[in-house]
Amino acid sequence: MLFEKVTIVGVGLLGGSLGRALRERKLAARVIGCVRRRESIAECRRARAVDVATLNFTDGVADADLIVLCTPIAQMTSLFKQLLPHLKRGAIVTDVGSVKGGVVQDLESLAAKAGVHFIGGHPMAGSEKMGVLASRADLYQGAVCIVTPTKKSNRRALLAVEKLWKAVGTRVLRLTPEVHDQLTARSSHLPHLLASQLVNHVLSEKAPSEQASLCATGFRDTTRIASGSPEMWRDIAVANRRNLSKDLGQFISELQRLQKFVNKGDGKALARFFELAKQRRDAWCDQSGFGSPE
Repeated sequence: MLFEKVTIVGVGLLGGSLGRALRERKLAARVIGCVRRRESIAECRRARAVDVATLNFTDGVADADLIVLCTPIAQMTSLFKQLLPHLKRGAIVTDVGSVKGGVVQDLESLAAKAGVHFIGGHPMAGSEKMGVLASRADLYQGAVCIVTPTKKSNRRALLAVEKLWKAVGTRVLRLTPEVHDQLTARSSHLPHLLASQLVNHVLSEKAPSEQASLCATGFRDTTRIASGSPEMWRDIAVANRRNLSKDLGQFISELQRLQKFVNKGDGKALARFFELAKQRRDAWCDQSGFGSPE
């Protein structure tokens, strides 16, 4: 057992999956979930995500050894300010947010003044589905979790957060908040933007009525992530807009180059384009453990 009391603030897909993993692996004596809707209490009970779900955030975080913020990143700073007076001295706080720069800067400073410790975290796991009823105890098994310590980070707190994520099955990687945001802009945030635009383009209201019938498994697989939470991805795009805008500009330039190949009917250039993409994806599948590509 790693902790006596763990409080998960925001028990949706990520928070609920963490709670289920903590309970099934007996990593905490008590797992408390803080939720905003009364209906969520029954959903948490049904999913067996926490031991107790409460609408009272003050009681929920009181005496907690570890607090995990699983709320939209745009709400984290204001919520953290509300919770701080009720946290016990020396408590450890982490999060699961997809953007780290601003979150770490704000919360680390606030935590230090209150005598608690904040360590940024981002488990690279999820689904296009939302809510605690979509949670799974094995969601984090085999995933990578990024922790983003700074020079000010408390070593005990850092090791405790890393131990938490290793215990639920992830492989932990340390990055600075800045490097994290640069890399996730390319590999996570940009793909969501592209998948959403592809859906809006292909399934536009101006498209022929037969268009949707011609969208098969390739379209489904390519656009799966576009079904994610619009609120969450709006906040991510705004919070990481500098990195995302830069990568989007580079991608547009590469698309324009590709368009020239298509316009010219340059078969050799197009063959190289498809061959390189296949080689790189196949190698990534083998290396990452996602299985053999189809």
